[in-house]
Amino acid sequence: MYKILANTIFLGKDVLFLPECHSTNDNALHLVRLGKAKEGSVVICNHQTKGRGQRGNVWESEPGQNLTFSLVLSPNFMDISEQFYLNMAVSNSIRKLLGDYLPHLEVKWPNDLIVPRFGKIGGILIENIFSGKEWENSIVGVGININQLHFGTSHAASLHSITGSRFDLKELFRLLVKQMELGYIQLKKGKFDEIKSEYIHYLYRRDDWASYLAKGEQFSGKIVGITTEGKLEMKLTNGENVAFGMKEVTFL
Repeated sequence: MYKILANTIFLGKDVLFLPECHSTNDNALHLVRLGKAKEGSVVICNHQTKGRGQRGNVWESEPGQNLTFSLVLSPNFMDISEQFYLNMAVSNSIRKLLGDYLPHLEVKWPNDLIVPRFGKIGGILIENIFSGKEWENSIVGVGININQLHFGTSHAASLHSITGSRFDLKELFRLLVKQMELGYIQLKKGKFDEIKSEYIHYLYRRDDWASYLAKGEQFSGKIVGITTEGKLEMKLTNGENVAFGMKEVTFL
């Protein structure tokens, strides 16, 4: 059982533990709509059966082996056009903590956590709720492979599979939420430039030539940055600079 967190200021003071659920994001969103969740509420599930990732992908997770949870935030201090900064702040926070165990951990745009040569160990799915031009809530879904050893794909890995050690899920959850709170406070203080700089510094394939697919055509490009809107900036072999939105480019 996951308890209310004592090491945070406002995140994790309301924790709902579910032995099994389809999606923690769906449950958190339902509670928000019922008025039963406020900023800082957390929904955590022992076995998420239909977890979702970017591009509609399914997040595979064995019961009791990983961390799958969702935070409710109210970033109404930000403009809607700045929403990717929340993605970057959350990604930075998780990478910073897990980087203590995985020194080569990087962020794969837009918000996957990957250890090159081993595979993806986690992902973030943020679903925002707007009312007109006002930002009401964000549901921040986090899925991290911790102790799972067997996957249906060769592109996945876990802390255990990489380090050879098992981890205490409750302790990692406590540390992760605390680090995410620090990242969110940094966002509240308006430190956008610092957040973006850190995100780009640990960006997977940054400044490396690699193969990609866009509009059905394969090409070679080099990631050089991120736009304010969160698009991936890339330099092509002909010297042209282009920017891709989510679902517009595939890593090969």
